[in-house]
Amino acid sequence: MESKNLWQLISFYLSTTLALLRHLVLHILTLNQSPFIIKFMDLILSVYFRLCDLSPCAVDLDDQTTIHFWVTNHRRFDRPSLVMIHGYGGNPLWQFVYQVGPLSRRFNLYIPDLLFFGKSHSKSPFRSEFFQAKCLSDGLKRIGVDRYSVYAISYGGFVAYRMAEIRPDAVEKVAIVSSGLSYTDEQRDQQLRTIGWHPSEILVPKKPDDLRLLVNLSTFKQSTLNWVPDFLLRQFITLMYDHCRKEKIELADYLVQKKADPNLHVLTQETLIIWGDQDKVFPLELAYNLQRHLGKNSRLEIIKNVGHAANLESPDELNKLIFSFVIGCS
Repeated sequence: MESKNLWQLISFYLSTTLALLRHLVLHILTLNQSPFIIKFMDLILSVYFRLCDLSPCAVDLDDQTTIHFWVTNHRRFDRPSLVMIHGYGGNPLWQFVYQVGPLSRRFNLYIPDLLFFGKSHSKSPFRSEFFQAKCLSDGLKRIGVDRYSVYAISYGGFVAYRMAEIRPDAVEKVAIVSSGLSYTDEQRDQQLRTIGWHPSEILVPKKPDDLRLLVNLSTFKQSTLNWVPDFLLRQFITLMYDHCRKEKIELADYLVQKKADPNLHVLTQETLIIWGDQDKVFPLELAYNLQRHLGKNSRLEIIKNVGHAANLESPDELNKLIFSFVIGCS
């Protein structure tokens, strides 16, 4: 009788333990299918931005378009205002995490989500960098920012350039990092052949290997992303790229399909051009093209042993260049 009772007790504990393990495994599998971990990391980054004296705000430009910003909480009039514009690799939280701390101590910062990234959205059919530039300019005006310099990376540089063109009264200085603005059709076609992929397949990844390709193209140093588990990369893709995927692809297609502009506007503002000497997305020759096009108002700085994503590979050097250029100190 005692052995029978003991066996029943053991069976009860075994069945209970197995049920709990089954529930735990199913819960973990559910987490892997949703961007829970990446959402948590995104939340941590937003807390860090708040610790840098920034707060989120949304500006409704009309009944179709809303621009989301991170803005300085306490504007100081003894500091210049700096607008930071991100590129395609996620939202500003992830792209500027290594820069926002030091820059927030020297500038009044205004960091928008470009349309169809983060929390900015529009029902408009327009996909040009001109439309992005107009929306950002109008949004800044709505929140009372009348004069500012602009620092932008990659695709953001296309937008910053147009902001400086359409609002010369507002934009004081322009710092552009690795933006292939001044290219010929031949240069563009050759680069597309070299990469061997359609830009939208790289810029708006669908699978973990697509995201690894994007990061490996963007960086010179070996990326730790090669060892990140697929389920985490899938979560990142879900959070950063699946929202407004169609619109993100249309933005990339617009830039690729339009003809090179031989009459690209020459900016009147002082312009700092920054490039990594190992850029595999926009080759270094495009930096020299842009400098020649802009002439005496421009300066080119080349960062050694850095690829396309200088904001991730060399943020300290980038910050020093921005400090020196905008406010004349190191």
